[in-house]
Amino acid sequence: MEQSYGQFCTVARGAEALCERWTPLVVRELLCGSKRFNELHRGVPRMSTGLLAQRLRHLEDIGVVHRTAAGKVWEYSLTEAGEELRPIIMALGHWGARWIGSRLRDDELDAGLLMWDVRRFVRIETFPSRPVVIHFRFRDARPGERAWWLVVEEGVADLCRDDPGRELTLVVDSSVRALTEVWAGDRTPQEVLRSKELRVDGAAQDAQHLWRWLGTSAFAGTRSAARQP
Repeated sequence: MEQSYGQFCTVARGAEALCERWTPLVVRELLCGSKRFNELHRGVPRMSTGLLAQRLRHLEDIGVVHRTAAGKVWEYSLTEAGEELRPIIMALGHWGARWIGSRLRDDELDAGLLMWDVRRFVRIETFPSRPVVIHFRFRDARPGERAWWLVVEEGVADLCRDDPGRELTLVVDSSVRALTEVWAGDRTPQEVLRSKELRVDGAAQDAQHLWRWLGTSAFAGTRSAARQP
């Protein structure tokens, strides 16, 4: 397959380096703070591990990623060249939220990716000093992805696939679509609660704070604004 546009134009050469399938998403994960291979893969769960390794090698070869040993594993970080991609990736996300972020197709819904995104962007500073354990139950997720526990304690957010055996603060029962659309800015919490596509069980005061605790996607504000008439 043709690998080069055959042009000296730096737009062409930049696209050759960064616009191969999955590459911008790998850069997105690095920009979001993922460092180890398994962390990166959690952000691109539908990408094969072999292809992820290949893309990381490519990014390392072109000077965007630096790899260092951390005990028995490798850690990946962005070089100065990689950090300069931050406004480009963010601008692409905001453009997509404004012009493409219409109703999601079923094959674009992914409970695992959603929960990973929620975990890394929760507003830690808004949580109370006591431990908070939120159990998410998805009615229509793929097998193995229907139950999640978000544990926030001592300024750290952990995401569990298995029951941590802790006292629950809240239970969020939802379709994958409903919570995804709230997270992405396509709908408000009030809309999905009224439609009964999502239910929150627990102390009323904690339930009121839930959406302040979770926040939304980095691009939700742009999407919400685009929905306004």
